[in-house]
This record gives sequence, C-alpha cells and structure tokens, in this order.
Amino acid sequence: MQERTRTVIVLGAAQTLAWASSYYLPAMLAAPMANDLGITVPTVFAAFSAALLVSALLGPYAGRAIDLWGGRPVLMGTNVVFALGLAGLGLAQGPAGLFAAWLVLGIGMGSGLYEAAFAALVRLYGRDSRGVITGITLIAGFASTVGWPLSTLLEANLGWRGACFTWAGLHLLLGLPLNGSIPRLQRPVAPEQQAKLLPTPAEEPGTSRAAVLLALVFAITWFVSTAMAAHLPQLLIASGATVAAAVAAGALIGPAQVAARLLEFGLLRRMHPLVSARTATLLHPVGAAVLIIGGAPAAAAFALLHGAGNGILTIAKGTLPLVLFGPQGYGQRQGLLMVPARIAQAVSPWLFGICLARWGAGALWLSGALGLVAFVALLLLRQNQPATGPSSPAAATTR
Repeated sequence: MQERTRTVIVLGAAQTLAWASSYYLPAMLAAPMANDLGITVPTVFAAFSAALLVSALLGPYAGRAIDLWGGRPVLMGTNVVFALGLAGLGLAQGPAGLFAAWLVLGIGMGSGLYEAAFAALVRLYGRDSRGVITGITLIAGFASTVGWPLSTLLEANLGWRGACFTWAGLHLLLGLPLNGSIPRLQRPVAPEQQAKLLPTPAEEPGTSRAAVLLALVFAITWFVSTAMAAHLPQLLIASGATVAAAVAAGALIGPAQVAARLLEFGLLRRMHPLVSARTATLLHPVGAAVLIIGGAPAAAAFALLHGAGNGILTIAKGTLPLVLFGPQGYGQRQGLLMVPARIAQAVSPWLFGICLARWGAGALWLSGALGLVAFVALLLLRQNQPATGPSSPAAATTR
C-alpha cells in the first residue's frame, strides 16, 4: 500500500473517531445527561458551545506546533486529551463537572479535528496535499453515520456515562495507535530553521486582504452548516414537511456530502479550488430559494443541495489557504483563519434558533443571504494570489 493511501486511511479513521466522540456526541447524549444531572438540555449545549470557544482560541497554537514538530505527536496527544475529557464527562456530578469536562474536550477539538489533520498533511506533503485532504474528508464524512448510532446503542446498554467511558477507551485503544502510525518527521526542526516554517509578514497588501476575506468565508459557511445541523428538521417542518419527511430529507445530507467530495476528488480536482468553492457557496442559497418557493415538496432537493455544498466547502477549508498562501506556516495560519469560524459555530445554534422561532421558514432568508455574501467574498479573491514558502517544506524530512 502506498504511503499516502495508508496515511489517508489511518488519519481518516482517527478523524472519524475524533468527530464522532466530540462534535456529534451531544446530539444523542445531551438529553440523558441533562436528566441525570438535574439540568436542562440547553445547559448541556452551553457547555458544548464553551468547548467550541476554547477550540477557537487554541487552534493557532496547535497549528504552530504542527508546523514545527509535525502532526504525529500533536494528534497523538489529542487522543489522551479526548480520553481525559470523555472520562471526566462520565464522572460529572453536576454543572461544574460538566463544563470542566467539555472545556477539556474543547482542547482536544481545537488541536485534533480537521484543521489539525489538514495541517499535518500539508506538513508532510506540502502543496501536493489537495488529494489527501479530500481523502480524509471522504472517510471522516461518515462520522455522524457511525457516531450517532453507536452513541445511541451504548447509551441504551451502558447508560450515557458508560458511553462516554467507552469513547474514552476507544481513543486510547484505537485512536492513539492510528495517529501513532502517521509518518513522522525524521528529525526535529532546528531552532534556526523554525522561522522558515512559520508565517512571514505579507510582502503584498493583497495577502492580508485575502486572509480577511477567507476568514469571512469560513465564518459564514461554518455558521450556516452548524445552524443546519442543529435545526434542519425543525426548519423543514416549518416549511410544511411532515416529521417523517423532514427526517428522511435530513438523511440525504450525509450521502450528498460524500457524493460531492467524490466529485471534488475526480472532476473538480482539475480546477482551481476557488472555482469549486464558489460553486459550493451558491448551493445553499439556491436550495433555500427552492425550499421557499416550493415548500414541503422541495425538502429533499434543499437537503441535497445544502449537503453537496457543505461537503465541498469542508475540503475548501483545507485547500484554499494552501493554494492562496502556500505551505509555509500553514498550520498556524489555518488556526488563525478558523478563529472567527469557531466563534460563529459556537453561537450559530442559539442565534439561528431565535430566527427560526420568530420567522419560521423565513429564517432561510438569513442563511441564504449569508451564502451569497460568502460567494461575493470568494469572487474578490484572485486565483493567482501570491503564495509564500517552499513547495514542500517537509519533503526532505519525512519517511
């Protein structure tokens, strides 16, 4: 098996575990947690939002560490952090323990999810990382498909605490060896060489402008995707769909994401990532217009369009910083670009929930308009944006 294929498989599997046991955990366990701890479900989600804020603040530092030492030690460390946070969650006896455990999980999320995995791949393969980034998103795109049923099964048989302990054990027994098998840097980066692997001040004014535009795009797309993940069934019901139809339409999002990523891996990989990203940002506004005009019968079409756009945009979050700015300092830059996105992600369920409660299906006007703003921002980015740094900073140091 070729090294890159093997890396994609093991890192994709590790990412599936990381996402399933953190980001997708509250959807299935929030209610039993709240009942057992004597708190409300929104309190559980408030702790989850606090974890997302921690991950936003930690992202640049985790990215810098990967730039200097490679992804292997950082990602292995996150398996231990995830295990500690999940074990703490299983031991929580009240709101204080709940929030403390989620804050620990926030550390793992800030240094162990997609941004860290993308940085690890760029540190290994430099500019030639688009295919491997797409590959791990194809595998980890099934995190909810695996995580939600497994969390439900574990909760039914072991209780929510047993589910948390089981996920913690999987990080130590499965995740740690998987991340430990990622190619390592053969020698540490010498102090005098470290500056070459970190972002340098932009030589052209357009570079900082491009960073601001890209951060805006990421913040908007994460806001919209998180809002849909939290409220899609209720949104479709507000559009006139039955509960069964809303659930059935929601089930189409996962396959649509994977299908779009396969398209990106095949046909769209020959195009500049800006082209596919611009196309993807339009799919949610188009789907919103279709649902507003067509009502309940258009629920499936909306889910397919939104899912396809979200699938490609997940890849764009990894590839656009690479092609626009180059591999030098990719991890730290990626972490900085994602800070607004993580904050938007944290407030999205609450804010969009208010809009949905007040406007019903009219809340689609907000998400659709935001998608158009992201499209315009991408139009302002140039395909020939100057990139800095060597073509593959790790080419001579990986095995």
